[in-house]
Amino acid sequence: MDLEGVLSDSPLKRDSWKTVLTLAYQSLGVVYGDLSTSPLYVYKSAFAEDIRHSETNEEIYGVLSFVFWTLTLIPLVKYVFIVLRANDNGEGGTFALYSLLCRYARVSSLPNCQLADEELSEYNKDVILSNDKSVFGSSLKSTLEKYRVLQKVLLILALIGTCMVIGDGVLTPALSVFSAVSGLELSMSKEQHQYVEVPVACAILVFLFALQHYGTHRVGFLFAPVVITWLLCISAIGVYNIFHWNPHVYQALSPYYMYKFLKKTQKGGWMSLGGILLCITGSEAMFADLGHFSQLSIQIAFTFVVYPSLILAYMGQAAYLSKHHIIENDYRIGFYVSVPEKIRWPVLAIAILAAVVGSQAIITGTFSIIKQCSALGCFPKVKIIHTSSKVHGQIYIPEINWTLMLLCLAVTVGFRDTKHMGNASGLAVITVMLVTTCLMSLVIVLCWHKNIFLAICFIFFFGSIEALYFSASLIKFREGAWVPIALSLIFLIVMYVWHYGTVKKYEFDVQNKVSINWLLSLGPNLGIVRVRGIGLIHTELVSGIPAIFSHFVTNLPAFHQVVVFLCVKSVPVPHVRPEERFLVGRVGPKEYRLYRCIARYGYRDIHKDDVEFEKDLVCSIAEFIRSERPESNLGTVDLENDEKMTVVGTTSSNLDGIRLSENDEELSEIVGSSEQKGPQYPEKLKKRVRFVVPESPRIDLDTQEELRELMDAREAGMAFILGHCYVRAKRGSSLMKKLVINLGYDFLRRNSRGPRYAVSIPHASTLEVGMIYLV
Repeated sequence: MDLEGVLSDSPLKRDSWKTVLTLAYQSLGVVYGDLSTSPLYVYKSAFAEDIRHSETNEEIYGVLSFVFWTLTLIPLVKYVFIVLRANDNGEGGTFALYSLLCRYARVSSLPNCQLADEELSEYNKDVILSNDKSVFGSSLKSTLEKYRVLQKVLLILALIGTCMVIGDGVLTPALSVFSAVSGLELSMSKEQHQYVEVPVACAILVFLFALQHYGTHRVGFLFAPVVITWLLCISAIGVYNIFHWNPHVYQALSPYYMYKFLKKTQKGGWMSLGGILLCITGSEAMFADLGHFSQLSIQIAFTFVVYPSLILAYMGQAAYLSKHHIIENDYRIGFYVSVPEKIRWPVLAIAILAAVVGSQAIITGTFSIIKQCSALGCFPKVKIIHTSSKVHGQIYIPEINWTLMLLCLAVTVGFRDTKHMGNASGLAVITVMLVTTCLMSLVIVLCWHKNIFLAICFIFFFGSIEALYFSASLIKFREGAWVPIALSLIFLIVMYVWHYGTVKKYEFDVQNKVSINWLLSLGPNLGIVRVRGIGLIHTELVSGIPAIFSHFVTNLPAFHQVVVFLCVKSVPVPHVRPEERFLVGRVGPKEYRLYRCIARYGYRDIHKDDVEFEKDLVCSIAEFIRSERPESNLGTVDLENDEKMTVVGTTSSNLDGIRLSENDEELSEIVGSSEQKGPQYPEKLKKRVRFVVPESPRIDLDTQEELRELMDAREAGMAFILGHCYVRAKRGSSLMKKLVINLGYDFLRRNSRGPRYAVSIPHASTLEVGMIYLV
């Protein structure tokens, strides 16, 4: 027996379990705030006008049976044990499923995808549960890749699920906070209550959204204790009500009571399913927030803490209501009526805090999903502020935050009751779950390579349950369910218009790019004077010469001695490793000093600030120059136009490569010093740039000369050339295309952010060139 091996392994296991349990504890505050507050409004929404509570208790037992089996089948079985396994390298959510499908079938919505992207580590990191590829799976894959209409349907399906999540980000804070505040109804008359409830709820919502700019890590240090306290509170009240009022309420867990419920209530019972559905609001957050935690931690937290607490809470409410048949008004059938009178005020305070926590979770999730959509070209560029240097997912988007706040206040003031809010929220939640079920069936076949029969069973079993709830929610269209449809339609139009315009703009760039023969005919000086400095031309093209460059060369008398065509692109993976960040190549002959640099980011990656990005960019070009020889260890990829691209990492990941030294740092093995000639300037205005190269292998004279020239250009400064495009529909285009391009896309383009790295560039270093794109 290897005693040393056992002793060395045991601390690792203790540490790993400690980490898992710590993440499980933290997930209670971030993931389950919405789900844990659902007992506040489920029974109240289920009994709102559709059905009445009678002395036979068949209605309350039937509702309890539906709640129990819905919580068991959807969150526990479907999400915890199946859907969580379909993560995109640890990331979850609707777009994560879509991204996963894009890698197993060429259905990506990104226009500038390359074969080189498939060599990324994250592309090949997915765990394949079965290596036996079915014939049907291969046929389905080829069908999806062949027909563009199916690719658009898949994209629209993913966008619908995404839009419903954003709509839920509007409805959940309003519903949770309003339901928590509704506890005031037991201490005042109904007339007084309606004038107090709405202002208090609105004040809490304004306070909640005003705190967002501080970041989750600052306002959320009490999140987990609040949710744990709330779960302990509702489970303890549930146990008390079970033993004090009706110990035999457990009999209602039998599925037979669902049959008796529907048989007695018929259409009213079917319509009440829209209220029962609210018991699983927040379940999709388990999958959407997977990237912040881990699969095992979320499974432990839900299975052993959240699930039993919710079941006890619902059983306790049912036990109380089964012995209190005469209730003055339907609005008094809510959660607080089953709370012992002595502890109602403390429970009210805890409920409000728990509602704020649940709202915080969905707001943060909305920020994250909009960032994903923006990275994948399906949402206009917005200002993204990272509020934590340690947790990459904690972000704040000012425009979205204040938009959500205004919409939340409008919903609260407009509806003023949990019935309409519940109808709206229920439809949004069940639509997201239906979309997840459809995408999961494709994942089972395409990504897991399972038998088609298994995928059919999955979509038939869970899809039929969710379709039943969806029909019950949709029938209440005029009673509040129109809100998520209207919100989703607006966001869907915005997303699709932006995506359509982006694709058309890229197609125009590809059709109008300049040939390499035109460049060769200009000669090394490009037919103009080459001045000191680096000219950085931003382009969406990953190959070829953009038309904007020919526009410069033919209209300006001079250009920079070093020209870099920069493409900052997103790839359908969550993260790109720093050592695989850049693809660097040469455009034209060596003496032209033209380079192409493609910076690749995943949809969850953080973009560096401008200074760090510039350093990484220059160092990546320098490392490409140094390593450009047959025996190079760096990988090369052949692209169009005979360009060879080399994979180069960032400065921090490439410790053995070239590093950049600015000003007066004392470093050894420095190649050259590019001090300026001519007039002398004050010392504080001089910027000395040097490259620190590894000791071995030695570099030849030509490479040293090219590195010195790059240093000289970097020392002179960097100019950013940004294209300012005016996209217009061609003559003869349809009226719909003119409306989409000339009005819709143009409005979004003018009101969206520019490239992230160009936000804080000095105006003196930036040159914008206007071009008209006829698409």
